[in-house]
Amino acid sequence: MKKSATTKGESPSRLIDARIKELDDWRGEMLSHVRALIKQADPEVIEEWKWRGVPVWSHDGIICTGETYKSIVKLTFSNGASLKDPSGLFNSSLEGNMRRAIDFFEGDKIDERALKNLVRAAVDYNQIKLKKKAPAGPRAKVHKSKKT
Repeated sequence: MKKSATTKGESPSRLIDARIKELDDWRGEMLSHVRALIKQADPEVIEEWKWRGVPVWSHDGIICTGETYKSIVKLTFSNGASLKDPSGLFNSSLEGNMRRAIDFFEGDKIDERALKNLVRAAVDYNQIKLKKKAPAGPRAKVHKSKKT
């Protein structure tokens, strides 16, 4: 797994470890669990620490963020509205045309297979989007033959 550095020199992975430890309750356990599932789904995931303390998982673009609040752990998929969710994991931020989120509450069970599939779908979406943005290579000129 690749890691990106922060301006303070602390690795994002260590900052996420510290956040999990500081939570010291079901939210830390939940964040740790979803983090492990994300890494299993995409071993090449890059962990980042953005926006004053939000864990972010990326691969050719943001896959999702892992926010913690008083009563929920929220995984927000930046392009979730473009992803198929046959298992119905998305249960929050359903009204927008970009993001979708999964709110996990204390005691919730995670559908691990469905979450991993959603992470893989997000990576696929990012890679397709990246390819569409890539500049086209030089094109060969096509010469029309003249009829004689």
